Amino acid sequence: MPEITTKPRVQVKPQTERPKLYKVILINDDFTPREFVVTVLKGEFKLSEDQAHRIMITAHRRGVCVVAVFTKDVAETKATRATDAGKAKGYPLLFTTEPEE
Repeated sequence: MPEITTKPRVQVKPQTERPKLYKVILINDDFTPREFVVTVLKGEFKLSEDQAHRIMITAHRRGVCVVAVFTKDVAETKATRATDAGKAKGYPLLFTTEPEE
């Protein structure tokens, strides 16, 4: 009778990395009305009136302001939708994304 040998099974635990995060940045311009910027921030980013107003004022004073941080696909989608909302009304409203350090 042949001799049967069995090897122990090795359990491999999957290594999962946290996804890289991206900042959504509001870039100030001199043409988009402040009230419209606040409306877009509230609608797309689900911010309160106060939060949206503070972000808009910061971008107005400093030229740019980080709105929120998301995974890459969510950040790009939100930035595109917010920018498109401005274009639909004829404003040069601009949101961009960049990797978070």
